[in-house]
Amino acid sequence: MTDIKSMTQSEITDALTDMGEAAFRGKQVFAWLQGGATSFDEMSNLSKPLRAKLAERYYITAPKVARKQVSRLDGTVKYLWELRDGNCIETVLMSYHHGNTVCISSQAGCRMGCRFCASTVAGKARDLAPSEMLDQVLFTRLDSGVEISNIVLMGIGEPMDNLDNVLRFLELANHPDGLNMGMRHISLSTCGVVPGIDRLAEMGLQLTLSVSLHAPDSATRSRIMPVNNAYDVEDLFDACHRYFTKTGRRISFEYAMIDGVNDSDAQADLLAKKIRGMPGHVNLIPLNDVVESEFRPSKRVAAFQKRLESHGVTATVRRSLGGDIDASCGQLRRKAMEGREEA
Repeated sequence: MTDIKSMTQSEITDALTDMGEAAFRGKQVFAWLQGGATSFDEMSNLSKPLRAKLAERYYITAPKVARKQVSRLDGTVKYLWELRDGNCIETVLMSYHHGNTVCISSQAGCRMGCRFCASTVAGKARDLAPSEMLDQVLFTRLDSGVEISNIVLMGIGEPMDNLDNVLRFLELANHPDGLNMGMRHISLSTCGVVPGIDRLAEMGLQLTLSVSLHAPDSATRSRIMPVNNAYDVEDLFDACHRYFTKTGRRISFEYAMIDGVNDSDAQADLLAKKIRGMPGHVNLIPLNDVVESEFRPSKRVAAFQKRLESHGVTATVRRSLGGDIDASCGQLRRKAMEGREEA
């Protein structure tokens, strides 16, 4: 059977016309799917015979809420979704003055091995289908009852490691008959997969590229991010400059502040030098404590920010949300999967 929610509207229309149905049925089915329908029986404007034929050929993804945490401090909501094969992923709903942002996962687990991140502790189970990324937005909206104004692909997984499916998800989310989410309201994060950055640059999408940098020098970055052994930080900076030249889009550099590892004045100076000539924004992230990690939060966040600003670099400190729940990406999934292994 085929995952119909991962199909574009035109693909659904073509499939239906091949079945002898009118072309407008494709638009109807697409609208039901983008509205969160979980079965063909819900599609009341389709005939029963057509619904039966669709159910014989296609399946509709629909995650189950395995666990839901709501912060008493700021209302941040973290969902642990169970997928049809039993894998679990995380989604976070955050409220800001400019609207509601949903942070979605692109893989079940992650193989990138960043040493301060809980998402990668157990490795990667599999890639997510476009429908499973879309479901995180659809069902977060349905469960919470709030409209989603922004999407960030910064949850579990490396989007560039699942880029074909991510691009299909972006096409679905951007469709005017669906979520109709403008590309300027979508951010995609990468730990530094250079070929993916170059591919995005060629496509010229108006989304925001966020680079999880976390160190401006190769020695430090290789220590905390194994991806640096494949795509060295110098190659990464070159790719970022190419991306800006090609698209004119400002890049956001994510920088988790780790005590005694990447928080020195010298590293701030080097970071400012590396991004010179490329309008970039540095987002300093107070590190979440992860039990399995040897690293601890830096005490020099404010000093590092001041040092960057002295070089004319725009630097902000990410507002910490959900501090009283499993805030670090991947922690809730890890606990759930460990619990199953012990059962």
